[in-house]
Amino acid sequence: MQDPTLKVPTGTPIADDGDAYTFCSTCAFSAACLAEGYDKSVLRDLHVLVEHVGPFREGDHIFREGDPFNAIAAVRAGTVKTYVNDASGREQVLGFFLPGEVIGLNAIHAARYPCNAVALDTVMLCRFSFPMMATLAGRMPGLQRHLFNLLSQDIGKASVLSGNFTADERLAAFIVMLSRRFAERGFSPWRMRLTMARTDIANYLRLAPETVSRVLRRLQDEGVLRVDRRDMEILKPDVLDALAHHVLRD
Repeated sequence: MQDPTLKVPTGTPIADDGDAYTFCSTCAFSAACLAEGYDKSVLRDLHVLVEHVGPFREGDHIFREGDPFNAIAAVRAGTVKTYVNDASGREQVLGFFLPGEVIGLNAIHAARYPCNAVALDTVMLCRFSFPMMATLAGRMPGLQRHLFNLLSQDIGKASVLSGNFTADERLAAFIVMLSRRFAERGFSPWRMRLTMARTDIANYLRLAPETVSRVLRRLQDEGVLRVDRRDMEILKPDVLDALAHHVLRD
């Protein structure tokens, strides 16, 4: 992890709209397009595909399980939670998506969304027609590779916490992954505001809420974290990395 003394912005990433030549600050596809030599001014095909949608308020559903799939969406601002309900009606949290990350990739095969997506705060999206995106990707190898990478990351996020790990390891890995994802957007990896409730975090990690609270309290007592409601600061990143090592394998 990076040096915690590094001065970087704090808070939740919010996209700007770029300008005639540059992409939005959290654009999920800008790196792939720029690698192909396309800037915003010449990428006319992709611009036709993009629809800015929102705002979605906290609790608003972006899509529901079983809805027809025809588009993927990149988060511009806010946080999106995906979940399913089991046969008993109990909610199972599948993941959390931050600005610059893409929702809907798991719907490609069945052509229907296999889960629900709900806004945890004020959410803005860029929606892309998937059929047209797939056609464009066929002409842009870099974009095609990027789509494959996004699919791989989506699978990785879903599987990384499925092993037989302790509660400490699971929670440490979750915080480390969240820290890295914020850092990738140019925001502080050390100070962050959690838009998801502890009950949602516990659900995602397949732990009891009381267990998550107990581990957080112990990490605070040991000086690893500072937690004030939903505001979190990582004070000892090396300790957290060591706890997460067996889960993340890096």
